[in-house]
Parts: sequence; structure tokens; C-alpha cells
Amino acid sequence: MSSDLQHQVEELAKRVRQLEDYKEIAQLVAQYGPAADSGSTTAPPKLWAEDGVYDVLDVLRMEGRADIQAMFEGPGHQDVLAPGCGHIVTPPHIVLNGDEATGRSHQLLVVWDSKADRFWVKRVSASKWHWKRTEEGWRIASRTNHNLNGAEAARALLAFDAGKD
Repeated sequence: MSSDLQHQVEELAKRVRQLEDYKEIAQLVAQYGPAADSGSTTAPPKLWAEDGVYDVLDVLRMEGRADIQAMFEGPGHQDVLAPGCGHIVTPPHIVLNGDEATGRSHQLLVVWDSKADRFWVKRVSASKWHWKRTEEGWRIASRTNHNLNGAEAARALLAFDAGKD
């Protein structure tokens, strides 16, 4: 194989791997809402790395899958799950950097109100993600979430430096 052809093949292989990484990370994020709304308390924590962090700035900081599972088992999550809800995560902006990646997205929590016979948006939040490649595939290394309630900390989660973050 000529060195020019070999270089082209190597470049294509690199681009294919990047595309696969983007797809796997996007699929990981897309799994969050259905996992959170399924009633399973064990499925959502598996989206995180073993030592993953879920930091809900205005509420709670969880470190490791056991803490994250405890949140899904707890009254806060169970109280919105019982009447019906949907955790809707927008597609994230993803910046790859080898075996790590960062990104930003929004999340809406839509809940059912049986008295009014309608759904309503309970919360809109900003999410800053950090993913890492693990033996299990891409997993969430950390996710920081904050309600978009006018606080500067929430807006800061959505800010990024194009090409760097």
C-alpha cells in the first residue's frame, strides 16, 4: 500500500471512530430520560462511570453509582414519577478530546397534573456534561445540572468556548 493511500485509510479510520464516539455519547444522553422515567432505580446509575458525579447545584451532589441510585429511589424522584412525568433532554453539543468529551444541553421535566388533566413544565435546567471512555464504553464522568431560574450559575453552565469546551 502506498504511503499516501495508507495515510488516507488512517485518516478515514480516525474520522469513523470520531463519528462512532459522537453517536455513542448522543445515545448515552438519549437514554437518560427513558431510564429516569421507566421506574427502574438501577438503570439510570449505569449511565455513569462507577466514580461518576451527578451535581444538581441547587439541590444535591451525588458521588458514585450508589449515591445516584439512592436519589432515584428517594422521595424527590419517586414523587414526580408516581403521577407521571417525562425527563426530556435536548441533544447535547459534544466536544471530543480523545477518550474524554464535554458538552452542554437543556433538560425539561414535564409532569402530569391529573386534577387539571394536563401536562406542565415543572423545571427547565442547564446541563454541563463530562463523558469518558471506560471498559463499559462511554459513560458520564460528571453531570452538573442547575435550574434555569435566572441564576448566573445556571447560565454559566451553558457557556462554552467554541473549539475548546
